[in-house]
Amino acid sequence: MSTTRRKFLQSSTAIGVASLIGDNVMAATPSVGELTVVEADIATLQAAMQSGKTTSLALVRAYLARIRAIDKSGPRINSVIELNPDAIRIARELDRERKAGRLRGPMHGIPVLIKDNIATMDAMQTTAGSLALIGAKAPRDAFVVKQLREAGAVILGKTNLSEWANFRSTRSTSGWSSRGGLTKNPYALDRNTSGSSSGSGAAIAASLAAVAVGTETDGSIVSPAQANGIVGLKPTLGLISRDGIVPIAHSQDTAGPMARTVADAAALLTVLAGTDARDAVTKDAASRATDYTKFLDRDGLKGKRIGVLRSQFGGRNDLASAVVEKALDVFKAQGATLIDLPELPNASKYGQSEYDVLLYEFKADMAAYLAEFAPNLPIKSLADIIVFNEKHRDRVMPHFAQEHMVRAAAKGGLDEKVYLDALANNLKFSREEGIDKALQDNKLDALVAPSGSPAWLTDFIRGDNSGGGFSSAAAVAGYPHITVPAGNVRGLPVGISFVGTAWSEPKLIAMAYAFEQASKHRRAPGYLKSAAG
Repeated sequence: MSTTRRKFLQSSTAIGVASLIGDNVMAATPSVGELTVVEADIATLQAAMQSGKTTSLALVRAYLARIRAIDKSGPRINSVIELNPDAIRIARELDRERKAGRLRGPMHGIPVLIKDNIATMDAMQTTAGSLALIGAKAPRDAFVVKQLREAGAVILGKTNLSEWANFRSTRSTSGWSSRGGLTKNPYALDRNTSGSSSGSGAAIAASLAAVAVGTETDGSIVSPAQANGIVGLKPTLGLISRDGIVPIAHSQDTAGPMARTVADAAALLTVLAGTDARDAVTKDAASRATDYTKFLDRDGLKGKRIGVLRSQFGGRNDLASAVVEKALDVFKAQGATLIDLPELPNASKYGQSEYDVLLYEFKADMAAYLAEFAPNLPIKSLADIIVFNEKHRDRVMPHFAQEHMVRAAAKGGLDEKVYLDALANNLKFSREEGIDKALQDNKLDALVAPSGSPAWLTDFIRGDNSGGGFSSAAAVAGYPHITVPAGNVRGLPVGISFVGTAWSEPKLIAMAYAFEQASKHRRAPGYLKSAAG
């Protein structure tokens, strides 16, 4: 075991819980001249840099100050697992480029956070929140990191996540990792952030960067986005490369934008999308990728036919449903036609088969990732991870175990009939006999539903108690899904989801933007100790 690895394993990285003094949060609102970074969008930051009112270096310093004041002290939301020691140097270089008239695009100089399962060949770790990957030396940047760097973004640091992207235990607590500890919801510190892109969601809600990159297999972008009151965009599978991202399952994994506005999500998607020679699924991305900000249309709902999935209303999501019911009035006022659908066709036919596919692909994909992106570690397989976790049980498994990993390790190869049949079943009933059938049969432009329930109390004894969400259909199909703030329940955010067929990002962005601009439901967090009332 290397000295670096031993040092990380012997030291505690979790941040202790502290109570909030509200005035401290207000004091932690760094400004750059007359510009504050709190709730500032990319266009505002870019205009300020272009006019000379601020610089990328000043923005980086302002966000770092806010991270120190809010993430590492004060309310201690603990969303950033590691800072990039090169961020200030990179910002200075980008400022020099700007001064010389060399602009790389709308993201030039913009500070960005990325999830700690996205590989970077720099001074930062890439661990998926696990102590098992401490010390891994990535031979190169993940494709999305390459895209960000080429676009002039400043990678400010990495965000905490639900360990192994929340595919470790059947009784996990979202937002917790053995390396990073627990991320707390900035709206109410005793509430959960959801996961697995927990840190990305909380950090952007708290204005710790302009935007963040999350990843999703099923719900891991859209669920923490809605729980933290921000916009989350899970794109069509194949629009963004999976290269260099710690995997769960290649048939569903994708990165995607997390932002405070639809416009910022569109701007980030523009940078992330593209064909990657190392990832065959992206072969059509070049012909689909575009400047997604050109689809930001305030009239994007006018004349649209939208299916309202009534099966997602009521039950344990009753409080969120009431909020979304009111939000539907905005659709009507904006000229959309709403068609009630009792349920999504065949949605009950791929629950078990989805899980089977994830288990098979987790085993195979993890081995491939470790071989390429952690070649210096003794960890070579999922079986090795399981052994490591058992050996370090006190630190790795103090709250929950690793049932998903054990089941995955017992699976065979991707040539087994059980796997192939499960995958075919998933695609059939989620795509042509699922989302596409609902859209075509009813001549719809999109489907909408509550994104999920308000954030639940974090509970290390019983694990997550989410009440369910609307993510699986689009996740299994590999189709796009956007969640936008729709209101709140006692101060806790509620999101509304837009889902469409493959490659329908332009249409979904237009509709989501029109709703956002007409409703303006996004609210900054209050860092309360507990939810109101």
